[in-house]
Amino acid sequence: MAIDQVLVVGAGQMGAGIAQVALQAGLKVTLADVAPEALEKGAERIRGGLAKLVEKGKLDDARRKAALDSLRTTTEISRAKDVDFAVEAVIENEDLKKRIFRDLDQVVRPGGVLATNTSSIPITRIAAVTRRPEAVIGMHFMNPVPVMQLVEIIRGAATSDETYQATRGLAEKMGKTTVVSRDFPGFIVNRILIPMLNEACFALMEGLATAEDIDTAMKLGTNQPMGPLALADFIGLDTCLSIAEVLHRGLGDDKYRPCPLLRQYVEAGWVGKKSGRGFFKY
Repeated sequence: MAIDQVLVVGAGQMGAGIAQVALQAGLKVTLADVAPEALEKGAERIRGGLAKLVEKGKLDDARRKAALDSLRTTTEISRAKDVDFAVEAVIENEDLKKRIFRDLDQVVRPGGVLATNTSSIPITRIAAVTRRPEAVIGMHFMNPVPVMQLVEIIRGAATSDETYQATRGLAEKMGKTTVVSRDFPGFIVNRILIPMLNEACFALMEGLATAEDIDTAMKLGTNQPMGPLALADFIGLDTCLSIAEVLHRGLGDDKYRPCPLLRQYVEAGWVGKKSGRGFFKY
């Protein structure tokens, strides 16, 4: 299927990043968010991201201007027109995502795709609230989207081959490499990553070592570019907790139980880099 018009719902770091790579791929993009200030911040992220690419010689100024000319913003999903492909990229809240997908059902054209950037919530449950579950799919980008090359594609129980092929084609047009996961909690990356981050929280809570030493040990001992606690701060401790809870509920195994220290930090509002404090101060 031909994809020309893309709608991205959620103007946070992930949504703005998805919109940016779609614009770089030559697509027309509408960025939607209910909060005008978030929408402006998202648009500014996109402008800044494109400007950096020009500075680095990875994008010429004519293409930057063309990309910005192809960007529209709105606070109402219902105002989006002729949508071929929609990507929802809001917080990991299942009820909110379901409300958005009911709205997307009204604006995405027949034959179009309704994708979610969820990092853990089952696609089949989200698809069930729409009138076309065969058109619903998971398209999980990694953060930061303009830099990270991976996109996880998750097929729900009803996802059609046509929907999968369109989603894979769009990801590749954006310059991404795709992997396919079955529709189980956490999918591939977070099924493996979140337990590691959670275990680092337990190690800190139990006094095994300082946060600095835990991260240094993992960086130098396993050749990771970022320690697990700093990575959790970067992702957002609230997001890490939400995913851990989905894994714990969905798989029913105590090995996925969220660390009490992680929960306490979230309750304190220390959710990582975005709040200025998590396991480290920023």
